[in-house]
Amino acid sequence: MRRGSPSAVWMCREPSHIAGRKMSCGLWKETVAVAEDYIHLRCSNPHPAPPPPSEPAAAMRRLAQDVEAQHQARFHSLAQGFLKHCGTDLCSNLRKVMDEMVGDGHFNWGRVVSLFAFAGVLARQLREQTGKNPGPDSGKQQELQQETVSCRALAETIADYLEKHKKDWLQENNGWDGFCSYALNAREVSQDSSMKTALVAVAGVGIAGLTFLLVR
Repeated sequence: MRRGSPSAVWMCREPSHIAGRKMSCGLWKETVAVAEDYIHLRCSNPHPAPPPPSEPAAAMRRLAQDVEAQHQARFHSLAQGFLKHCGTDLCSNLRKVMDEMVGDGHFNWGRVVSLFAFAGVLARQLREQTGKNPGPDSGKQQELQQETVSCRALAETIADYLEKHKKDWLQENNGWDGFCSYALNAREVSQDSSMKTALVAVAGVGIAGLTFLLVR
């Protein structure tokens, strides 16, 4: 998977109308940039990692990797199950997963972190699958998946979903500047084990919804 060009990252598409209002193009672009940076980082796992493109991207790298480390086995299992059942339309099925992870009315930055963490695990596993030498039965499906999904496509799927369903919340919470404030508070309490556990638990709430989605 190759990351989109810098010009593509910042290209503004026509913003969608939701309930007669528009999510700012700048917020959508920044969501895509943060998502693509994290997904690309987890998918390619470069050493050393390139510098993050922005402060929100740096904060997301730190928090999402912390959450993934705390729930590594569960994320791995859920991503495997998702790829097994999603067929070739990965992005469409990811929208259903996002409904379960963040669509229950209890939205917060922790849910956003859990969503980005899962997307990173998903992209990495997809890359590992398509990088292997598959058998004759699975080769066509894996080839189709590789053609139809990329770090950019996953990032845009996340941004589109948040634009459609969580635009008002994001704007009310100061967008990605608000996320940086959340991340700063998380860093300040990181030495307090009880508070750190609580923060991780908040981010992990969405995982239960994903389990429900895959088994029903």
